[in-house]
Amino acid sequence: MIFEMGKRLVAGAGIITLVTLMGCEAKQDAALPADVSSTEAEPATLGSMDEQYAWVGDLGDRDALPGKQLYIENCAGCHEAQVYKAPHTTWLELMSPQVLYRSITEGIMQSQAAHLSDGDKQHIVEYITQMRLGDPNAGPEVAWCEDAASEFTELDESQLSGWGHDTRRYVSSEVAGFDRSQISDLELKWSFGFPASTRARSQPTIAMGAVFVGSQDGTVYAFDLETGCVRWTYAARAEVRTGITLGKRGPEGTPTAYFGDIIANLYAVDANSGELIWQTSPDEHHSATLTGTPAFANGNLYVPVSSLEVVTAANPDYACCTFRGHVMAVDGNDGSMLWDSYAIPNAPSSVGTTSVGTDMMGPSGAPVWTSPTIDVEKNLLIFGTGENYSSPADANSDAVIAVALDSGERLWSRQTFPGDAWNVACMMADNPNCPEEDGPDYDQASSPLLVDVGEGKTVVVAGQKDGRVFALDWETGQSKLWEVKLGRGSIQGGVHFGMAADGTTVYVPINDMNDTRNGEWLDPETARPGVSAVDAVTGEVLWSHVQDNVCGEGRPFCDPGVSAAITATDGAVIAGHLDGVIRIYDGPTGDIIWRYDTTNPVEGTNGVTAKGGGMSGSGPALGAGHMVINSGYGLYNHEAGNALLVFAPKSSGTVSAR
Repeated sequence: MIFEMGKRLVAGAGIITLVTLMGCEAKQDAALPADVSSTEAEPATLGSMDEQYAWVGDLGDRDALPGKQLYIENCAGCHEAQVYKAPHTTWLELMSPQVLYRSITEGIMQSQAAHLSDGDKQHIVEYITQMRLGDPNAGPEVAWCEDAASEFTELDESQLSGWGHDTRRYVSSEVAGFDRSQISDLELKWSFGFPASTRARSQPTIAMGAVFVGSQDGTVYAFDLETGCVRWTYAARAEVRTGITLGKRGPEGTPTAYFGDIIANLYAVDANSGELIWQTSPDEHHSATLTGTPAFANGNLYVPVSSLEVVTAANPDYACCTFRGHVMAVDGNDGSMLWDSYAIPNAPSSVGTTSVGTDMMGPSGAPVWTSPTIDVEKNLLIFGTGENYSSPADANSDAVIAVALDSGERLWSRQTFPGDAWNVACMMADNPNCPEEDGPDYDQASSPLLVDVGEGKTVVVAGQKDGRVFALDWETGQSKLWEVKLGRGSIQGGVHFGMAADGTTVYVPINDMNDTRNGEWLDPETARPGVSAVDAVTGEVLWSHVQDNVCGEGRPFCDPGVSAAITATDGAVIAGHLDGVIRIYDGPTGDIIWRYDTTNPVEGTNGVTAKGGGMSGSGPALGAGHMVINSGYGLYNHEAGNALLVFAPKSSGTVSAR
């Protein structure tokens, strides 16, 4: 799923640097045309990642920084090698400088860095992150709650929806706390600006009179829903991009918040206090990550595991690849593993060497990017997989897989696009780590949906990056009941993170970017970015709203497509677009009935300006009379932003920013 990250190859260091795009200061790379409809010949495969990605930082030439040699001497031996438990540098570069500094002064890397001076530690951190450290002891800027605003209500599990509970992403008007007639009255109630952030991509959760959400610097917040003050914070070891899954733990039914960070740590935190209950790692691979929200059922967590090895493989000296995607069942009480189900049953083995003598390992990949789908009564768990990272492409990539909920035993597997092996080396000129299949990177990245179509029948509806949506029978997965193509498909095309279903109507977001950043430019006339509605019984397309490009000049990372998950409620569907605009569509017709431009800056409750950008990954949360959404995705040449935005109908009142 290449649309996850921006990358460039750093000359001399031999490492892959994840590129953070710094808001309005970012500029379009000169190697790419301002007008993607240009009739010029399409470019060849890229000679280096610098030809495709832009970086704007405040530290000048990275290779001239004093931390470079210190990093090589003290860090590269583990973090550049294929060392288990040592997160690859690609993950370290995603951390905030403050979080990384804490890890080497008082955290897990304290002993390894004990011989370094404070100045050396600062230099290393600034070299890795390409950002100034500032005050290493500065905590998040917040307005803390007082008195009644600090009090949580009881956890009502019947009110929980979305990832972690129901991948159909449908919220009834009763649970949402407002209906179709009030949507036109939605207005901003309060906002929060995540400090020193360029992305806001954790799925918010509304419960207990609060909003729970993760952030780029690893801080997990519990906000008072009404006022936006902060009840508690918890500092994870790295960015938290999963949603926050709530559930009752133990015989006392203690409300618990479950989430994962980008270096594959899984946490359980007391939802009333923010105190850590347990922490574990579902995968010790150096490139493993938790991008999908853990699902909660029967007191257990079901954790999808993905990886950034698809990026690491762009280093021609890297032995690609050894990661396998999987879903792990974990006891919600203590974090102990109950079962582990791998997409690729057997561990990768050597299949030869590259032209430069590096080992080739395979089959690998098939990451699980999003939250699994669970049906307790059917004892069923279903998940989708991404492409293979290396040759050979096997039958487990780009597949929908069903396992038994109580054991993890595979029940069936249905590959929906065969022969897909790809990694970032394929974007480079003559890079030996590009698999012979060379893509096309058509993940099953969206959570499958279980939809009741009447007469006691249930179907699995799945969406793919090639632009197709189809229905499978849930018992065997082998009967394709219908199929419809809604987007043209590409590395940046089709269905990305999440569809929604209201009854038998399935709402499908389509990305379909013209500039794929893969050495090709696609014809804008064939693009179909936007949202469609499909009848889950027949596959009939009920309507399609193709969104016009309204980005205008001066926004090179703006696009009309929908990469983020969407959310349905009675009579409407809500989508956050990559152009920074939230659009609410009428369910029966597809007409836009409400919109809000998140790129307009507002003052957050913490005094930090909240300005949105592209939206990818997480989608809107609805509950208790509010709509909550994150905006900002400063990766992979999408618009940066740092905004948590909370809306409510006008009659509920608004809170002034403090």
